[in-house]
Amino acid sequence: MNFDAFIKDIQQNNWQVYGVEVYKDGKLFASYGDTTEHRYPIYSATKTITSIAVGLAVDEGKMDVGKSILQYLPAEAVESMPEAQKEVYQQITVKRLLTMSIQGYPFRPEGDSWLTSSLGYPLTDVGRRVFDYSNVPAYLVGVAVSHAVGEDLYEYLSRKVFQPLDIHEPKVGRCPEGYFYGASSMELTVRELSKIGLLLASGGVYEGKRILSKEYVKEATSIQQMNREGGYGYFIWKYRDGFSINGKWGQKCYVVPSKGLMVTYLAHLEEGSGELRACMEKHLLDCE
Repeated sequence: MNFDAFIKDIQQNNWQVYGVEVYKDGKLFASYGDTTEHRYPIYSATKTITSIAVGLAVDEGKMDVGKSILQYLPAEAVESMPEAQKEVYQQITVKRLLTMSIQGYPFRPEGDSWLTSSLGYPLTDVGRRVFDYSNVPAYLVGVAVSHAVGEDLYEYLSRKVFQPLDIHEPKVGRCPEGYFYGASSMELTVRELSKIGLLLASGGVYEGKRILSKEYVKEATSIQQMNREGGYGYFIWKYRDGFSINGKWGQKCYVVPSKGLMVTYLAHLEEGSGELRACMEKHLLDCE
């Protein structure tokens, strides 16, 4: 691996990369830039944290990903749905939302009530599994976890994940009704995103303490839905022989077990995030 060459390319290309960390066999190997001082938006990497919340609820016996999402949503929201729409949603399991395999959602929830609008979109042929990326499934899953565990999702994550990982009160977004926005709007430091990656890379253990079951981590990081990028788990992307946590403009955590490597970086690249990834692969993963 040639970490210095990677950083040199970042600088020569003037890529807006805030910070980079490389871990070898679970230990910090190299770092660059601001990895601990400031938090930056992680966009859709938030979805992976929502997936972790699902795993916690599953481990506690409070959620079953094979059951309909309606079972875990607020009763008043479900009761206000037209009967035909209820019948459609009765077929939509938590797992189908986790795997983005429902076709027909807009990119993000809208309106004064995101929950009402998310449950009102006209969906057809929900039995057909098609990868269709949207923020709506992650939002609905976040609301569902909150009701399944009987606790605000941010408070639940704080108690079960953030505090054990020494992530102190991260900034998050909420919908108009006040629910944690499980799809985006979260901010972390590079180091904090690395901690999320390390938790998953170690099968749910962080610094010797089990936080999440090995079984859920394996399921969540395995291919559950094929897509053109090579596969998708539970709000986690398949990457090589491991997986990646992805935000839209260069917020990444790549876990490659065959090389014992994990690479995390936060950037803001509205264009060129693919070039940054290719550069990382060239200098850190594919060099001899």
